[in-house]
Amino acid sequence: MAEFTTILDALSVMIRLGIHPHEAEPQRVIVSLAMTVDYPAPLDEDSIDRVLDYDFVREAILSLAATRRFALQETLCETIAALCLADARVTRVTVRTMKADIYPDARVGCEVMRGR
Repeated sequence: MAEFTTILDALSVMIRLGIHPHEAEPQRVIVSLAMTVDYPAPLDEDSIDRVLDYDFVREAILSLAATRRFALQETLCETIAALCLADARVTRVTVRTMKADIYPDARVGCEVMRGR
């Protein structure tokens, strides 16, 4: 068995997220995640077909940002975690979201860890 961590770090998306009236408009949210991916054996060839292609999760997050509204960061994190775990090779995932522009001196975030 071979275990790798695939990381998507600091993806900036404009998304409708929040419970306050001023959050009805899309705001900048930074998404980072780390997926633990198990393969049946160490990789013996240098081919994208042998590994998890992280494009799928990036594209899914961009689609969520374009089409959905979330009241809570917790719900957004759970939704992204479920997307990652839809690939049977992903055994654990940590998802972090950060509202980047809520306060002038801090970012506000949420992190969830899920596994099989």
